[in-house]
Amino acid sequence: MKDIALIFPGQGAQKVGMGKELYDNIPAAKAVFEKANAVLGYDLTDIIFNGPEDKLMVTANCQPAIFTMSMAALEALRDSGRLASVNVLYTAGLSLGEYGALCAAGVLSFEDGLKLIQKRGKLMEEAAKANPGRMAAIIGMDRDILVEICREAGCEVANFNAPDQIVITGLADKVSLACDRLTAAGCKKIFPLDVAGAFHSSLMRPAADQFVAALSAVPLKDSKIQVITNVTGAPQQNVEDIRANLAKQIYSSVQWVDTISYMASQGIIDLVEFGPGKVLKGLVRKINPALNVLNCQNPDDINTIAF
Repeated sequence: MKDIALIFPGQGAQKVGMGKELYDNIPAAKAVFEKANAVLGYDLTDIIFNGPEDKLMVTANCQPAIFTMSMAALEALRDSGRLASVNVLYTAGLSLGEYGALCAAGVLSFEDGLKLIQKRGKLMEEAAKANPGRMAAIIGMDRDILVEICREAGCEVANFNAPDQIVITGLADKVSLACDRLTAAGCKKIFPLDVAGAFHSSLMRPAADQFVAALSAVPLKDSKIQVITNVTGAPQQNVEDIRANLAKQIYSSVQWVDTISYMASQGIIDLVEFGPGKVLKGLVRKINPALNVLNCQNPDDINTIAF
């Protein structure tokens, strides 16, 4: 059997209407959306399908929405029987997407994952309000130079998304200073991100500290499939390691380049991306063009995916 990996996107991939075709055409996917409504106690599905966009963009709605849509796509592909012909060797997700990876690997249930994400989103919003910050995507800058400029400016690296795409984070004035210095150092493209705060920075430590209690109350299982953590870019299977890294993930850099590079080093060629958009496909192409990413976000994808 062919070894493959399953990958899940993070916040920013959302769009109003995502997953509606899955809901309308595949009962297994519809059941996931309806279960989310029941667990959360409000009509998340209505927000996902009908918006308005500003309501979907709120972190407390956005994160459960992306997770739900991603898991609905996974259940739809499982229901089709197409995953039975392959061996899922790894799962991984970008930031929020790590919860999809853990759920797919059987570490936690969909219901518990949803509750954790809801709590995580609220704590991150509270931390963002208490410690306002910003984030910016830096395109085409040498990694070592960027890291040093960030250190000198007093900000941090949020995401190592691709060799030529790194996201920085921190207090607004520190990020602005770093952007000015990066421009002076020759960086041509800097994009401020429309996010609620300085995610994946030390400003999120209060959220992480409070999240530990929520994590301790949720039953986790050792993973039979290797889940690659954002914190180290390496696989983890032990429950206590997973629990610790989920808290650290809130304020640590996302090691997505190392994650994909590790999979490739272990012989993975084919990956399936579950969720809205094709953000991860684009990043994987930049990290290793030899890898093949199949997208799964609508019934047509499920009918045509072949390994």
